[in-house]
Amino acid sequence: MNELHLETSPYLLQHAGNPIFWKTWNTETLQAARKQNKLIVVSVGYSACHWCHVMEHESFEDNEVAAVMNAHYVSIKVDREERPDVDATYMKAVQLMTGQGGWPMNVVLLPDGKPVWGGTYFRKNNWIEALQQLQELFETQPEKMVDYAEKLMLGVSHTGLIAPTSDKIPHPGNIKPIVEKWAKSFDWDYGGYARAPKFMLPNNYHFLQRYGYQTRTQELLDFTDLTLTRMAWGGLFDTVGGGFSRYSVDMEWHVPHFEKMLYDNGQLMSLYSEAYKRTKNPLHKEVIQKTHFFIETELTDGNGAFYSALDADSLNSKEHLEEGAFYAWEKQELRDLLKDDFNLFADVFNINEFGFWEDGKYVLIQNRPLEEIALSAGISLENLLIKKTSWEKLLYEVRELRAKPRLDDKILTSWNAIMLKGYIDAYKALEDEVYLTAARRNAGFISEILWDVNGNLWRTYKNGTAKIDGFLEDYTHVAEAFIALYEATLEEKWLTFAKQLTDYCLENFYDEEQQFFRYTSVKGEQLIASHYETEDNVIPASNSVMSNVLYKLSLLYDNEYYERVALQMLYRMIPNMDYASAFSNWLNLWLNLSSDNKELAVCGKEAVDNIKKINSLYLPHVIVAGCNLASIIPFLKDRFVQDNLLFYVCQNKACQLPDASIEKVINDLNI
Repeated sequence: MNELHLETSPYLLQHAGNPIFWKTWNTETLQAARKQNKLIVVSVGYSACHWCHVMEHESFEDNEVAAVMNAHYVSIKVDREERPDVDATYMKAVQLMTGQGGWPMNVVLLPDGKPVWGGTYFRKNNWIEALQQLQELFETQPEKMVDYAEKLMLGVSHTGLIAPTSDKIPHPGNIKPIVEKWAKSFDWDYGGYARAPKFMLPNNYHFLQRYGYQTRTQELLDFTDLTLTRMAWGGLFDTVGGGFSRYSVDMEWHVPHFEKMLYDNGQLMSLYSEAYKRTKNPLHKEVIQKTHFFIETELTDGNGAFYSALDADSLNSKEHLEEGAFYAWEKQELRDLLKDDFNLFADVFNINEFGFWEDGKYVLIQNRPLEEIALSAGISLENLLIKKTSWEKLLYEVRELRAKPRLDDKILTSWNAIMLKGYIDAYKALEDEVYLTAARRNAGFISEILWDVNGNLWRTYKNGTAKIDGFLEDYTHVAEAFIALYEATLEEKWLTFAKQLTDYCLENFYDEEQQFFRYTSVKGEQLIASHYETEDNVIPASNSVMSNVLYKLSLLYDNEYYERVALQMLYRMIPNMDYASAFSNWLNLWLNLSSDNKELAVCGKEAVDNIKKINSLYLPHVIVAGCNLASIIPFLKDRFVQDNLLFYVCQNKACQLPDASIEKVINDLNI
């Protein structure tokens, strides 16, 4: 075995038996490459990545490939989920070199760590040929490689931000043309964007729903509802066992890329919870409940922490790893299981040309409302719902007998915080204590195990050990989740924790010159270039999350510095919002500056019960706080009156006289 057998990452352990002398990314390995004057191969992937498995089988398990790599290269395997800093830095280089990115990512570095060549998936012969040519060039004309690397580094180091031309943040009314341009890419048949593959990008719909609500743009609300319905109906959502896959390979949300990631399901639980508050659509509630079932049964550790992912691949009937083998169904298999109900089941889940995938397999996908199906079948909707539930239970029991997808059981701090917030949002929407219980357990794990006594968060945890200094995304998502937990419970320790983490970031991550937060702490390992994560992707950018956290804390703590840092980042970002889908979380902050926005303080012994009622309403423009005892938080100070329940509605740092009627306050808060 190579050195990877000493690691805890499931992805690295998958490569421990390769004939390649894999090493991990660390100072000793990099120093050895420099001392030996050897080129470095950095191969980056993650455990649930299908094409990572393919390249491993074709190349990294092959002795011919190993001979080339072992003779001439220091070979480093990186789990991108453990070291997102390494991934982001070299992914930028690969994108500059090739115009695209993805995983597996394979990049060749000079002995000093500067990239000179790279790409994603390579077939065996192409990989060998490229490595041999690079080694020959390094031996005969190293100056050419050094010159190219220096030029490439200019691009890697460049932030790419356009400087603002105005001297202040434009009025939020300027969001309108950005959204109008954005809407041209909408798919009005299936929701999402009119392209494939189709990613969910939950933060986009958080913003679009909020913007549609605040501007009374029904078209945007309709589009959000269409997207959420089609995603829930599609093969993307596992209606049998719960949980969403990472993306759809087609435009219909039909055939997923079957891996299930914690961060997707956390964000989608939040999104469907927000949508449920607005619509009370039972489909949204079903998605929340089934997602919880999936997380609870498949991704929850005994200590309340959450695992990272389920693989796309599992063993098929021939004992071969196959993508989607666990989830797909053959028609005859379904006939045998469902018997007299098969035709109705086939009508609901499209066991027909529409639902066909490949090789005689079907993915369960709904494309019509159950009301319509029940009417055409001549049965009541209530009976159809009962049947659907029983079918799903039967298929779940049968499916549990199959070989399960591999589990990535490492615990990542930022992803846990995203799922934690998902549970808090579900509790706010449904007022079901089961979600709050899961949230409390996870928040306790983060605060007690992943937060070091020296003030830093750890990135990852497994086998009783927390390790790797946390990155900006870990701090920002934990702070955001702790604020949400405070909003749900009014327990001030969570708000205090969020402030402490924010202050730690200002001290250890904030770059006064760039006016953004570095991805890596000044105390952490410094790579070849500083990375500033500013564009929202499948997970919102850590700087955009931090800006929203700072803005909310600035109001609650009356902290002008927090507000100034948040709005300065927004000011720098607005000129760059050419494709809005990458800036939805920044747009959310910008919308906070609209005249609709309010703050609410609920103070009194019954504050917690009343905040539950407020939290169950769709009020995305309202920041809530409260106390059931006297509080020293500036926004709440001197507002608690013994034996009285008082509501304070505030706007632009000015508050109305307190009111004792929750009905009147709700009316005042509504747009």
